[in-house]
Amino acid sequence: MTMRTGQKWGVLVALSLVFGVGMELVGVPAALLLGPMIAGVLCGARGFGLRVPVIPFQLAQATVGVLVASSISMQVLTNLAEDWPIYLGVVILILMASAALGLMLSHWNVLPGTTAIWGSWPGAATAMTLMAEAFGADVRLVAFMQYLRVLFVALAASLLAGLWGDGSGSAMGETVWFPAPDWSALAVTAALIVGGSWLGRLSRIPAGQMLVPMLVGIALNVSGLGHFQLPEWFLALAYAMLGWRIGLGFSTAVLAYAWRALPKIIGSILALLAFSGCLAALLHFWLGIDPVTAYLATSPGGMDSVAIIAASTQVDLPFVMALQTMRFLIVLFFGPPLARFAARRSGRRD
Repeated sequence: MTMRTGQKWGVLVALSLVFGVGMELVGVPAALLLGPMIAGVLCGARGFGLRVPVIPFQLAQATVGVLVASSISMQVLTNLAEDWPIYLGVVILILMASAALGLMLSHWNVLPGTTAIWGSWPGAATAMTLMAEAFGADVRLVAFMQYLRVLFVALAASLLAGLWGDGSGSAMGETVWFPAPDWSALAVTAALIVGGSWLGRLSRIPAGQMLVPMLVGIALNVSGLGHFQLPEWFLALAYAMLGWRIGLGFSTAVLAYAWRALPKIIGSILALLAFSGCLAALLHFWLGIDPVTAYLATSPGGMDSVAIIAASTQVDLPFVMALQTMRFLIVLFFGPPLARFAARRSGRRD
């Protein structure tokens, strides 16, 4: 029996709710994005032929930009200014290890060209995926690598927090789906999402729909001229758009490719986790930083998932976010040319 388009969307939404809510209840990081993405993969592999409308997708990109901007405060920038040599040294070492692993995956024909590089870059996973798509990488395989690493990092960080933390925190906090509205913050947020998405499209900057709202939002947040409110229900809608956009692009051929590459991808993730763990140990023994803070700061996971774990654990949150922010900003501005350079050195293109 052939389903109509409306019925296909109904199946997609229902599966997204099942996976998203289920993963959220058991504490899986980025569940609100991973659930719809898995649902999209299943529907895409079945040949549903659905596509996310352009405008909702662009608004979802802008929402991610504002979300990242809201986490970069004056305190974070002050910490960066005070101890920038330490942060920069750690970030450069992590990025060198990530680039080396990406080159190896490309050289071994595990993943093509810049896809291996973008998939290996540490940072905010959603932002890295959007950037990768804008610069010609296979967004499906980049997302596969990025979110698989997020799961590994979150699991390792949560275990470490349980072993060396004070035991009072949890990676799972109580989600407030409908917070009391702050009308001025909502107005600024809505204007930045809509206006920033429009300006980003006009600018023709790759991933401009995310980058323009993010950069303007950082300026507003740091200067104190504006603050934002992103209700959880709205974030869930934005994550659903992004998850569907990625997942619906999967086919049985792409899934088979990802499955064949899985062992080596997991190996590269474990190698990067081990390298980050060594850097964390150095920070602990040389500078006296507690093990949980050091690991969360150096862990190559998504900035958002690390922030959730750090905020619910007794750690130096400004230190963690300062190092994560510096790494994200460096990848943001230098990732594209580095990815192109690495792809040329590997001798492979997408």
